[in-house]
Amino acid sequence: MSSSDVIIFNGVSKKYSKRQVLHNSLREELINAVFNRSGSSCKLAQDEFWALRDVSFNIAKGECVGLHGPNGSGKSTILKLIANVTYPSQGSVLVNSRVAPLIELGAGFHPDLSGAENIYMNGAILGLTIREIKRKTPEVLEFSGLEEFINVPVKKYSSGMALRLAFSIAIHSSAETFLFDEVLTVGDEGFQEKCIRKIDELKHQGKTIFVVSHDRNSMNRICDKILHLNGGALGEISSVGAQGELNSLGVIK
Repeated sequence: MSSSDVIIFNGVSKKYSKRQVLHNSLREELINAVFNRSGSSCKLAQDEFWALRDVSFNIAKGECVGLHGPNGSGKSTILKLIANVTYPSQGSVLVNSRVAPLIELGAGFHPDLSGAENIYMNGAILGLTIREIKRKTPEVLEFSGLEEFINVPVKKYSSGMALRLAFSIAIHSSAETFLFDEVLTVGDEGFQEKCIRKIDELKHQGKTIFVVSHDRNSMNRICDKILHLNGGALGEISSVGAQGELNSLGVIK
């Protein structure tokens, strides 16, 4: 652990149930939280599975980190733990920065509200004041290229349009850590390139960035290191050289 570390995973495991789980009562949530802290969740109940298993890593301020692995390897679960959307079943997660998550397309949007109204709502969720949102709205619109459709309900947006708006709001927030899940695979090539350039800009501003993508070329281009996951376990950690080549930093046992 270093004083520059802003994200620390220490022996983190996360399990889910295969059954459809409806709304737990507050009492059930409190009981689960007590069990998690006491370490009583080391065994799987029927229909449960490990999404992550004993994952540990430290991320320093200003690093751009790629998460690579097949579907179901635990990449999105790591982002959700960082964003405090869910909590670990075992171990601990320390996040010492304000986070802007873009981990589910359309999350934080109300489909019946217009794009302009969703800028205010999503911006407030990310911690911006009304004054800040009003000041930054022209920049959000310019980056997204959605000026013509900004008064249209979001439910009429294509997935690419929703991604443009969500990404534009996130990058104009005052967050210190950004979580991007498959941003580089949604939308047209022109906007993907625009996203990559913006991520490079955020890196130079000292922001901490997590990127999940199946596009290895793009990850090698923008990331400082890549965490390789498989079956919920963290394997090799690679650094990315100046020419995009991967250099192993070791294998997690």
